[in-house]
Parts: sequence; structure tokens; C-alpha cells
Amino acid sequence: MSRRLLAEFLGSALLAAVVIGSGIAAQELSQDTGLQLLENSVATAFGLFALILMFGPVSGAHFNPVVSLVDAVFGGLPWRTAAFYVPVQIAGCIAGAVLANAMFELPAVSISETDRVSAAHLLSEVVATAGLVVMIFSLVRSGRAAIAPAAVGAYIGAAYWFTSSTSFANPAITVGRVFSDTFAGIAPASVAPFILAQLAGGALALGLVRFLYPDLSAAEARDVVVPHESR
Repeated sequence: MSRRLLAEFLGSALLAAVVIGSGIAAQELSQDTGLQLLENSVATAFGLFALILMFGPVSGAHFNPVVSLVDAVFGGLPWRTAAFYVPVQIAGCIAGAVLANAMFELPAVSISETDRVSAAHLLSEVVATAGLVVMIFSLVRSGRAAIAPAAVGAYIGAAYWFTSSTSFANPAITVGRVFSDTFAGIAPASVAPFILAQLAGGALALGLVRFLYPDLSAAEARDVVVPHESR
């Protein structure tokens, strides 16, 4: 368990560092918002791909409370383990935000002032989160878990562009991004609505997976996001 929790912490921290750090770099390299988003999305997609490869064999590379909770519902992750995963993922994302700030010589903690709440943004978070979770479980059910690192990276990279919220799709990264008042930041007041929308997306995905793959087994769910130690 200790190795799995460390893997989730490190993976979540590095994910936040990738998202926020690449956003800071994009701001410094370009004044064009579209180019900044392109740089941020490409770095995030590649970084997520690498991190899942790195930590997936140990913990499954969830890095996302919604993924862990849905996996627990399907019996792939014990509820006790999920109860440990979620706070570790959140703590990791906060640590990653602080690390990203430090790497660019910014204050270690700077609370974001970027208000992101709108009906379109919240709808986007429902769609982005639901799509991510359905994709992950469909890969496992169809025996294609091996391509999950590339698929998850590609989906998140694309969702930066087809959602108005730029696809946070993750309560832990949402909390982490509060601690950096930079391109990728989110104001504290926007966090609760975003997380509620993400949880709603997770619930929607749960229903869709049950309908599309009614014979999904707990053994298969244990391979989310990628096959890993089950003890």
C-alpha cells in the first residue's frame, strides 16, 4: 500500500507540475492565447502519457479521485484503498503546483484569481470527465488497457480544445491549480462548482459503462487505468 500511495502522490504531483509549469512557460514564450493553449495542451498530453507509463504498474496511475471512486464502485479498487488514494492525489497536486511555481522562480504559493465558473464551463467539465471515465473502462473491458497511457493523454490533449473549460476533468488537479495564479490557475470560488460538475460527469459515466458493458467484472476493473499490483 505504501508504494501504491507514493506512486499516486508522485504521479499527481508531477501531473500538476506539468499542467501548471507548461502553462507558465507558455505565458513567458508567447503573447498569443491560442498558442499558449496549444503549448499547454501538448505538454500535458505528452506528460500524462509518460506519467501513466511510469507509475501505472505500481498503482494503476489513477491520479484522479473520480477514476478511483468509479473503480471502487465496480469493485476494482477496495473502498479502503480509494479512501487513501483520494487525499493523496489532492495533496500531490497541491505539491506539484508549489513545485511548478518554484521552478519558474515565482512565489511558492500564489492563490489564483481566475474565475472560471459559467454554465458552459460546468457543462464542459461534465462532458470531459464522463468521456474520460467511459474511455478508460471501455479500454479495460475490451482488453486494450495497454494503450491507455496514449489514449488518456490523447483524450485530455483533445479535450483542452473541444471544451470551453479546457478540460480539468479531475477534482485533485482542480484543487492544485488554485495554488498558482498563472495561466492554468483557477480561483478558489470556482473549485466547488467544478468538482460538483466532475462528480456529476463521473456518475454519468458510471451509468454509461454499466449500460454499455454490463458484464464488466471486478477483475477487469482492477486493471484501471493500466494493469498493476492488486494487493
